[in-house]
Amino acid sequence: MGEPWPLLKQWVAQRGSSWGTWMMYGHRMKEPTWFLLFLQFSNVFFLIFGPLMMFLMHPYAQKRTWAVYAISVLFMVIGLFSMYFHMTLSFVGQLLDEISILWLLASGYSVWMPRCYFPKFIKGSRYYFSCLVITTTIISTFLTTSNGDLRHLIEISVILWAAALTSWISDRVLCSFWQQIHFFYLHSIWHVLISLTFPYGIVTMALVDAKYEMPGQTLKVHYWPRDSWFIGLPYVEIQDNDKSC
Repeated sequence: MGEPWPLLKQWVAQRGSSWGTWMMYGHRMKEPTWFLLFLQFSNVFFLIFGPLMMFLMHPYAQKRTWAVYAISVLFMVIGLFSMYFHMTLSFVGQLLDEISILWLLASGYSVWMPRCYFPKFIKGSRYYFSCLVITTTIISTFLTTSNGDLRHLIEISVILWAAALTSWISDRVLCSFWQQIHFFYLHSIWHVLISLTFPYGIVTMALVDAKYEMPGQTLKVHYWPRDSWFIGLPYVEIQDNDKSC
């Protein structure tokens, strides 16, 4: 017996998604267009229930933690990414959909995991437990790509963002302290660091975009002024895969 839904399988593969993801829907795929349209609009409930739960859980959030709002926002983000995935059937859409679910689960564990189940070295601190969960989730997010260049760009971007935000927050919160020691440059440092994240963001998106818009070419990442430096301005060179010697 031949493979089921050969045209659908080819259609899904062209968009970079996983055929296994869609096998569960096979028995309902009488008309792919209408089925995907239904999947898109069914995600509207995420956008309705998210704000509604923020309103209904407001008394609880005031007494317990404002992180409940963040969980509701992540719930809505899942709906948006799921809608995008089912509209495009792209690998990027599938990745965003699954990563947003990962972050929602991590947030839920951080907020509601009973203290009696915390690792002993955490010593009952929910703050440290949340940091542990978030760190693990960040690492898991990075591991979703096997592209070494892309992973390096993401890592440097995160470091720059963290350093920039630290400078900005420190400048705002500890302003009097910095004035006492006559150090007035934190906001300037924020400008420099945040400007450095711009080229990293551009090159990161260029690498992701090339997978779909430039399938016959390879983008090689280089750094100015030298590739050997830990940090520099990233840029890409285009190499043709079908180029013959």
